[in-house]
Amino acid sequence: MELICVRHGRTAWNADSRFQGHTDVPLDDEGRAQATALAALLHDQRIDAAVSSDLSRAAETARIVLGPREIPLRLDPDWREMRFGDWEGLTWAQICAGNPHMDTTGRTSVKAYTPGGGESFAELCARVGRAAERIAAEVPDDGVALVATHAGPLHALLSVLLGDELKVRFLTASVTRFRRTNGVWTLARLNQTAHDAS
Repeated sequence: MELICVRHGRTAWNADSRFQGHTDVPLDDEGRAQATALAALLHDQRIDAAVSSDLSRAAETARIVLGPREIPLRLDPDWREMRFGDWEGLTWAQICAGNPHMDTTGRTSVKAYTPGGGESFAELCARVGRAAERIAAEVPDDGVALVATHAGPLHALLSVLLGDELKVRFLTASVTRFRRTNGVWTLARLNQTAHDAS
């Protein structure tokens, strides 16, 4: 089977480099344009099932990508972004200013920290793993599922499905494809955007 994993289009907080987490920030006009371009890229793509984070930026992206296809979209909160707790609405510079010990560690990966009131990367991986198992159970071995989600869950999928910690910055409205053959997952495409369709 194949998972076509789409990161949502841009929001105003993306434009300002603010951590969104579980805060339900909608797509902005650029984000809707990005999702529309992604829909054109995937226009001829077979899709047998579709699931999305229940946050509006992901769900709207999924609905735009699905377009006229008569495929129900299931909303699953386990596909939500990592819960950033006290960090939500802040930039990385603001987070480090409020937590000077983080700035001195030299570690800039969010995966290295658990925000106050938030969740750890291990907790994120656990819920994304459950979500991936659910969608895989819905789709036949030769099927294709669309997953609309966020950057954090995409990093979690790399860890859960591949055991890999690739250093990648997932772009808004990008596509990452995973394929499972004989029970083994592989990465078929990473971080493709509509303007990089080759």
